[in-house]
Amino acid sequence: MASGADERHGWGPAGGCRLAAFMIALIFGLALAVLAPLSPGEAGAAGTDPSEGAAAQAEADAGAGAGEDDRLFEALKAAPDEATARAIENRIWRVWMQAPDARTGELVREAMARREVYDLAGAKSLLDEAADRAPAYAEIYNQRGFVRFLQDDFDGALEDVDRAIELEPRHFAAMAGRALILMRQGRHPLAQKQLREAVAIDPFLKERGLIAGEPEPPVKPGVDL
Repeated sequence: MASGADERHGWGPAGGCRLAAFMIALIFGLALAVLAPLSPGEAGAAGTDPSEGAAAQAEADAGAGAGEDDRLFEALKAAPDEATARAIENRIWRVWMQAPDARTGELVREAMARREVYDLAGAKSLLDEAADRAPAYAEIYNQRGFVRFLQDDFDGALEDVDRAIELEPRHFAAMAGRALILMRQGRHPLAQKQLREAVAIDPFLKERGLIAGEPEPPVKPGVDL
């Protein structure tokens, strides 16, 4: 999710609330934007059409391991500026989008494509199949949560992002998505709490501006205020 809802996403308002749909698109759809890099290897990791180098990139990301994940999140929390944070977010997204098997990956990518053309029922059906195949793969639930949000199924969307966070406790995007779902339900104190928890993981989280009394971006060490 480099920019948020742009022409590549094609997502419109849900439930008559244009702002909420736009913001939820920033969160759940960021994978499409940041996972469309220019290099062949990165394109393969993003789930686009296979090309030379894609297999090598996927293997490298899949083999990163918990230690590398920890280093990425440590670097994200310590990022000195927004550009650096976005680059680290992109690397984290490439890890998150690595499905446990090829067919599950195909189902998730096809579901995202269906969602782009507003085939929400088709997208959900594919993600249901993916969840049956790989019930421990967090990104299925993050993506299905977005689809259910667009279907005005806020309880179902919340159930899915809760599962995504259970499987990937540092999933700052699912946390931000959860906050927006809570806002739609009128549960604003809980939404604020969830946003702050997400910002604790990713200080430059795009949705930090939704926090009441927006926290200032981290300041580089040695800079006088």
